Amino acid sequence: MIVYNISMKVSSEIQDEWLKWQKEEHIPEIMASGYFTEYKFFQLLEHDDPGSSTYIIQYYAPSFSEYEKYLKEIAPHLRKKTLSKWSNQFIAFRTVMKIVN
Repeated sequence: MIVYNISMKVSSEIQDEWLKWQKEEHIPEIMASGYFTEYKFFQLLEHDDPGSSTYIIQYYAPSFSEYEKYLKEIAPHLRKKTLSKWSNQFIAFRTVMKIVN
């Protein structure tokens, strides 16, 4: 199992609208791609920036090849769409992990 981990620092100014968009549009669109079997959505509780919040979304893919297909076929369009909607009001950091237990 592969975990595609996206950590996002989101400006407080857009937080409520961004959360709604994630839950109602963006995450469902990623899951509809069929490359991931499940996801988990977290909010970081301890941070030192009062002007923002940090969220983590983990998408679970059955194999590295499924993840790679997502990156090639779906991700470029969604990243462009996300940047055009939210511009510089968030920062995203992506990592890929393998479950070892």
